[in-house]
Amino acid sequence: MTLSEIGPVVLVGAGKMGLAMARGWIAGGLPPDQLVLIDPKPLEATTAFAAAHNLRLLESPIGILTHVLVLAVKPQIIKEVMAEVQPAVGAQTLVLSIAAGISIKTISESLSTERVVRAMPNTPAQIGKGISCAVGFRITETDSKVADALLRAAGDVIWFETEDKLDAVTAVSGSGPAYVFYLVEALAMAAMRQGLDTGQAMRLARQTVIGAAGLMEADSQPASVLRENVTSPKGTTYAALQVLMGPQGLEDLMDRAVTAARERSEELGRA
Repeated sequence: MTLSEIGPVVLVGAGKMGLAMARGWIAGGLPPDQLVLIDPKPLEATTAFAAAHNLRLLESPIGILTHVLVLAVKPQIIKEVMAEVQPAVGAQTLVLSIAAGISIKTISESLSTERVVRAMPNTPAQIGKGISCAVGFRITETDSKVADALLRAAGDVIWFETEDKLDAVTAVSGSGPAYVFYLVEALAMAAMRQGLDTGQAMRLARQTVIGAAGLMEADSQPASVLRENVTSPKGTTYAALQVLMGPQGLEDLMDRAVTAARERSEELGRA
């Protein structure tokens, strides 16, 4: 199924993540007249995007024919939002939620429909380099194809049979881009402590991560093999890795970070 066959798509919550998804849909071929943005307090970037593509930007979806309703709001306010948009959900509506931690059961009960897909994309979706994980229980084959097409416009998609892994997915890929950005910051700070100026340090750190990611995309070998390819016996990289791979090193730190994010996702779902 192609994006040109889907619509109308009503996106509730056109913030950073929602807007990233919308950019991917338009770039992937979703006709602008088949996308409606719902946001009572849109970002300046959202208003500009809507104007540039002649999209409808409204405060409410009530009265709009909705074949696909995408919930892209913060989990802290999703129950309030679902109460407001429930009248727009009909028998023809597929609901796709990208709200972290909010279960299919909660969404289904709040919107009075079983046609629900829960997914977790990430922000590289805005350049087509994202990855999404999705699950849907009582959906049709067509529903699955529709959700897959919308998510795949933003990058790769992994489907799960059960919902219990999605909090871990949120902690790894959903929050993961922030971990990488912080790695760049930390590497740049380390470079400055070695005497490089701010501009030089950040330029080196950014391009090192960009280049390493590009190499990993181009080379299908495991990350461990790519790491070993850079590491000469007893060389400079080896010396650095003794620190990163030592006790309470990067693996332990990342494990604690991902665990904290997963636990927070579970808390949001219970709230």
